[in-house]
Parts: sequence; structure tokens; C-alpha cells
Amino acid sequence: MADAFYLPLPDGRLLATPHTAGPWSPDAQHFGPPSALLVRALEAAETGEHPGLLARVTVEILGPAPVGAELSVRSWLDRPGRSVELLGAELAAGDRVIARASAWRIATSDTAAVATGDEVPLPPPENCPEAPWPPGWRGGYLEAMEWRSVRGGTTEPGPAAVWARQRLPLVDGEQPSALQRLFAVADSGNGVSNFLPLDRWWFINSELTVHVRRPPAGDWIGLDAATAVGPHGVGTATSTLHDGSGPVATGAQALLVRPRQAGGE
Repeated sequence: MADAFYLPLPDGRLLATPHTAGPWSPDAQHFGPPSALLVRALEAAETGEHPGLLARVTVEILGPAPVGAELSVRSWLDRPGRSVELLGAELAAGDRVIARASAWRIATSDTAAVATGDEVPLPPPENCPEAPWPPGWRGGYLEAMEWRSVRGGTTEPGPAAVWARQRLPLVDGEQPSALQRLFAVADSGNGVSNFLPLDRWWFINSELTVHVRRPPAGDWIGLDAATAVGPHGVGTATSTLHDGSGPVATGAQALLVRPRQAGGE
């Protein structure tokens, strides 16, 4: 198996390796790597006169991302501007679009003198134990990432905080950017803070929205997450994303919450 989430193919296409497989099915990708692919495309979109930062990215999940599929990704500038620009991107498997993203890119400036930064950082990953996953949660993406437990627990129900870093590059032969590494982890909020048995419940996100304060530094991304479920099959997973110095972004996922039928369907 190739040591990357995706292998580059001719014409800019990418092959999804088994490392992308999520916990729900070996045939469907965890949406961390596809989200990072969309950010990779957004970062390559046409730029204006001034350097900009992706300040908000929303990934709309339109269907499963198949493992082993050849994928194409493209991006475009929806609304140009001197200070604020709206970007778009989409990810497709063959003729089927499986995800779309929109992003606001804001021109950067020096606000260091007024920047907030009094939040307490997470304990460093080297001081945290390895984080296991519940029995029955499949490998693929989970094994392609290194996980450290900060508080709560990935095998215990309820809110939890973890550190995670990629063992593999996003695209073979490339070094992932800071935001690509951030989005490879950001889609794990509902899994990290799960409180429902995977074999009895679906708690699948239909989207991911991340507001970015600054790009993370270093390979490790901290994820401090909690899930809340309402009475009508809808939930929300919210998370604060960290680097070693403190919070860098906030994330949220809209969740479909539903009992599995007999036989796991």
C-alpha cells in the first residue's frame, strides 16, 4: 500500500488509497483527507493583489467518497475583492460530485498588538498517552494518524480532547500545508466526542465548517470536541482546534443521528 492518502495521477487526478478509509465502512473515506484536498485546491485558487488567509471554510458532503476511486478537484474565484474574496471548490469521483467547499479569504494585516491569546494551551502531546479507539472502529484513516489523549477518552463516551498528526503525506511527494494538516483532523470532532455505540447508532456529519484564526504551527493538531444531540435526530459536534501555543480555529459539524436497523444498516 502506498504511504500517502492520495497518489497523483495524470491530468491532476488523484487516487484515494486505503489509508483514507473511515470507521463506517472500508469502502468510504473518512472526510478528513477529502476536506484537506479541498483546502489544497482553495489554496491554489487565483489570488488577488494582497496575500490572504482562508478565514472560513465550509465543506458540504454530498455523498460518500469512495476508497480506491480516481478523484478530480478544482477551485475557482467566486467573488474577487481587494480585502475579502469568496472562493469555491469541488471534489468529484468520475462524473459524480461528492463534496463542495466555499471559503472566505481575507487579506492579511498586522494585528499582533491587539491579538487575543490568553487561552490556556493543551498539555503538549509528548506528555499525553496514546489514544486507543473503540472496538470495531476500522483502521485506514485512524491508523494513518497518530493520536494522543489529553482528557476524556476516545473509548469513553462524552467530550474529549486529543492531539493528532499525520503519519503520511496528504498527496504522495508533497508536504502538506498548515491548513491542510488542520483540515485533515478537523472532521474528527464527532468521532472524538462520540457517546453513542457505533454498532447501534449513526452519527454522521453532513458538513464541516471551520473558522480559522491563524495557521497552526508544527505537525500536531489538538482537537477539543463535544457533541450535543437534540430530540429529532439532529446533532452538532463543536470543536476548538489547537497547536502547541493555543487555539487556532473553531469547527462545527451538523450531524444526522439515527439508530441503526438490525444487521447494522
